[in-house]
Amino acid sequence: MNDTTQTENAAVEPRLIVETGLDRRVAEIIEPSIEQIGYRLVRVRLSAQNGATLQIMAERPDGTMTVEDCEKVSMAVSPVLDVEDPIDKAYHLEVSSPGIDRPMVRKSDFTRWLGHLVKCETSILVDSRKRFRGKIVAADENGFTLERDQPAYGEEPSVVIPFTALAEGKLILTDDLIRDALTADKKAKAAQAANQNDEVEDDE
Repeated sequence: MNDTTQTENAAVEPRLIVETGLDRRVAEIIEPSIEQIGYRLVRVRLSAQNGATLQIMAERPDGTMTVEDCEKVSMAVSPVLDVEDPIDKAYHLEVSSPGIDRPMVRKSDFTRWLGHLVKCETSILVDSRKRFRGKIVAADENGFTLERDQPAYGEEPSVVIPFTALAEGKLILTDDLIRDALTADKKAKAAQAANQNDEVEDDE
């Protein structure tokens, strides 16, 4: 995949879940720079860790993120943050991958991780609840269907959650998730290597 294709893919799909307050301001500042170099912003969070730590989660459009990728994103956002200076105190910048038990922030995340356990919260009541935990059994343009792993008495075994109601979502770490995440990572890296070889051959 060349940089142009990566950039197009990164910019195509907006996040469902965005930050509030200062975190949102930082996200608005850095997201264009991240997309410009072919990555997608997952989450921004300013915490009190080590005095103050600005954590930026990012990934390639295929879901991978290496140490080298983190360095590229860090180099892209640092000058922008220095110029805009949204944080009025010293802080430590930390760029990371979303991890295996990742936040679910785009519609495609739910399609990609069909069959896996997720816990989520909604901004409004859905089926008389705001907190859910279960397996993603279906996903479309409008929402996703969870098969509850511990339905309460009288509850339907499955629930449809509209994306417009989603406030927070995260994968739950299981052996199956670790296995599938490692398999997906291997496939993505093999595809990246093949694309790089194609580019080298084209250059020649």
